[in-house]
Amino acid sequence: MMGWAAVTVAMLAATPVFLTRGDVTPEAELRAEAESTWKALEARYVAEAGGTPGRAPMNISLRRGEGMLPSRNGQGRPGVVELRQGTPGVLDERLRVALRHELAHQLLWWACPASAEDRLFHEAFALAVSGELAEWRESPYQSLASASAELARNPDVDTPRARRALARVLNEDPGFPKALTRRLRQCQDEARWAVPLSVDELAGVAVQAAAPATVVLSRHSGEVLFSEGDIRTAMPFGSTLKPFVVAGSAAAPPMLTPRAEVPEWVCGERLPGKVDAKTALVRSCNGYFLDWEGQGSAPRAFGPWGAVLTAVGLSGEPLDMADAIGLRSTLRLSPWGLAQAYRLLAEARPDLMEVLAGSAARGTLSELPASKAYAGVAAKTGTVRDAESRPRLGWIVAVDEDLVAVVARPGKMPRAFADEVPEVLAKVREKRSGLEAARVQVLGLVRPEVIEARCQGAGFSLEQGTPRAIPEGFTKLEPFVEKGVAVCLGSPWRVRFPDAPAGRDYAGIFTGSPPPPYKPPAGVPISPNALQARRGSDFLFRTTRLQYTAGVVAAEDASLKGEARVALARVVAHNERHAQSRHPGRPVCDTTHCQTFLGTVRVQPEEERALAAPPLRWREWLPFSQGGQAPWSETRPRGQVESLLGQGVTGVRFADGRVHYLRTKREGGAVFDVAESQPCELLRSALKLPACPRTAHFGDREVSFEGRGQGHGEGLDVEAAKASGLEAERILERAYAR
Repeated sequence: MMGWAAVTVAMLAATPVFLTRGDVTPEAELRAEAESTWKALEARYVAEAGGTPGRAPMNISLRRGEGMLPSRNGQGRPGVVELRQGTPGVLDERLRVALRHELAHQLLWWACPASAEDRLFHEAFALAVSGELAEWRESPYQSLASASAELARNPDVDTPRARRALARVLNEDPGFPKALTRRLRQCQDEARWAVPLSVDELAGVAVQAAAPATVVLSRHSGEVLFSEGDIRTAMPFGSTLKPFVVAGSAAAPPMLTPRAEVPEWVCGERLPGKVDAKTALVRSCNGYFLDWEGQGSAPRAFGPWGAVLTAVGLSGEPLDMADAIGLRSTLRLSPWGLAQAYRLLAEARPDLMEVLAGSAARGTLSELPASKAYAGVAAKTGTVRDAESRPRLGWIVAVDEDLVAVVARPGKMPRAFADEVPEVLAKVREKRSGLEAARVQVLGLVRPEVIEARCQGAGFSLEQGTPRAIPEGFTKLEPFVEKGVAVCLGSPWRVRFPDAPAGRDYAGIFTGSPPPPYKPPAGVPISPNALQARRGSDFLFRTTRLQYTAGVVAAEDASLKGEARVALARVVAHNERHAQSRHPGRPVCDTTHCQTFLGTVRVQPEEERALAAPPLRWREWLPFSQGGQAPWSETRPRGQVESLLGQGVTGVRFADGRVHYLRTKREGGAVFDVAESQPCELLRSALKLPACPRTAHFGDREVSFEGRGQGHGEGLDVEAAKASGLEAERILERAYAR
C-alpha cells in the first residue's frame, strides 16, 4: 500500500502548469489560486478514488472567456479554462467559484478520461467540490421528483434551472455523494465506463434497513418491550419529526393559505381555505411547513426540541425546514431514537398527541380497513422517496396511553402496512400484562434536598411542555421536578441519598408533588418516622404496574418463589389501586405504612402470572406481613413505651390485632383504672418491633416484648403461604375470606 508521504509526493508531482496571458488579472494571484485549488481537488480525488492517475496532467491555460452566456461565469475544454472577470484586477468570490468549478472538470479530463462524455457525472463532481452546493441550498425548496424531471429535460445540465436541480439531488445525501465515490473508484481502476451516471443512481436514498424494523417502548418505564430488526440503525425519517417542529415553536403556529399550484401543498382533498398546524400535522402538508419557514416565524432546528433529538441520535442539525421535515434525506434517526423522542413528546405535549389521534379519522391513515383500530392512538406517518417519487422507506409512529411504537418498512407507503401497527400493540399487551401506569409516592422518609439522581441515557425535565437537559452525573433531583416532570430516556434513573450511597434504579418518571399537611388523630401516639410516612412524599414516581409490583415483592421478600410469590404479587398490584385508606387523594406510598418499594428490579415470571390474572374480588386495602412462627424477644425503654400508651399502664395483653391495657386515672381525688386499646400496628411500628407482640413484661426501666414471626399479623401471612403448598387462589381465599 502506498504510504501517505508517497501519495503526497505523487500529488505534488501531478500539479499542472497554469498559463496566463494577461487578460485576467492579477496573473500571479490567479495562478496561485489555481494551484491551491488543484491541490485541494486532487486531495479529494485521492480520498474518494483511493489513488492518483499514473500520468502527468496537461498544462492548463487560464484566460478571459469570449462569448459566454450571461448565466455563466466560466467554461472550459481540456487544457483551457475561460473565466468572466467583472472588475479588472479583482479576483472576486464569483470568479473563484467559477475557477474551482472549471478546474474540477479539468481534473476529471485528466484523471478519468473514460467519463469525458458523461455530462451528469462531470457536473455533479464539479458542483460537489466547488463549494456551490451551499449557495444553491438557499434557493426555494424543490422536491426530489421535480429535480429529477428537470434533469431529464436537460441532460446537459447547461442552464441555471438544471444546475439547481442537480444541486437538489446532491444535497439529498450528507457529505460527499456516495454515488460519486463509487464512480471515482471506477475511474482509478480504469474500468470501462459502460453506463453513464443516472439521476436515480446519484439520488439513491441510502436506506440501510435490510429488513423491517419495529420497536415498542413503555411510556411509563421507558423499557423496550418488543423489538424486531435493527432498531439502532439511523435512517432517513420522512415526515415523522413534523410534530417536533410545532412543539419547538415559541409562538402559536400560523394559519396559512394553501397554494394549489405548489406540489408540496398536495395533502388530501378539500383543504380548507386556511390551514392550521393541526390540519398540517394529520395530513402531513409539506407546503404548510415550507411556507411557515418562508414567513420567518418557524423555529430553527426544532427549537428546544433539537437538543432532545440530538441526544437520541439525530445525525445532525437541520439547515432548513426541508431537512427538518424529511423532504431531503440528509439527516437520519434510528427507530429506537424516534421512539424515545416521542416518549418525551407525549409527556410534554398531550395536546399534540390529541391532534395526532385524528390521523386515522381525517389524516394520512384515514379510510383504511385498519383505521378504526387506531381509536385512541396518536399516529404520525412518514415516507422517504427516491428520485422517481417511489417509496424507499415508510414510517408509522403510534402512541397510546401506555406504549410508543415505531414501525419502519422499506419500500412501502405507510398506508400499505397500517394494519401492522395495531397488531403489534395488541401483541405486546398479549405477551405481557401490567403495562398500565402505576403511581407511587417515593422516598418519603428522605429529606428532598439530599436526594440525587443520575440518568445514564439522556435526562430531561419538562416545564410547561418545554424540555430542559439535566446535567450528566448525579445532581439534585428536587429542582428538576419543582415545576414539572423528569424523564430519563434510554435508561433507568439511578437515585442515591446518604442512607443509600450506592443508589437504586428507578425506571420511570418523577414528578414533584408536595403532599397536604398531615395531622395525626388526637390522642394517638405516633413516632416521627411514622408521622413522616403518613404525611407522604414530595416525589411521585410513575412506572408500569408490573414493574411496581415486582419492586414491592422484591423489597418484601426477594427469596419468595412459586405460588406464594404469585399470591403476594396479586395483593401488591391490588393495593396499588386501592390506596385511599392509606393516603386519601394520593397514590400509594413506598414505606411500610403502605407497601415497601425500593426501586426497579428484574421482573420474575411469578409477577407476570399475577398481573395476567383477573382482578381480586375485594374492594379495599388488603394487609399482608412476613408472618411466620420464628420466636423473637426485644426490649424497649419503659419511658418510650409509656409515651405511646400513657403512664401507669397495667394489664397489657394482645388480641385480635390490638393492644389492650388498663391505665390509672385520677379525678377529684378518686383513683380508678380505665380499659383502653389501640391498633397493635401503631405500637409495633413506633417501637420498630418485628411483629405485634404476644406478651409484654414491664420492668423498672425496660419493657420486654416476646412474639413470633414478623409484621402486623393481619391478612396474608407470607411465611405461612410458603409452607402451605397451596395454589395462589387458595392462599388468597384463606387469607382474606370474610
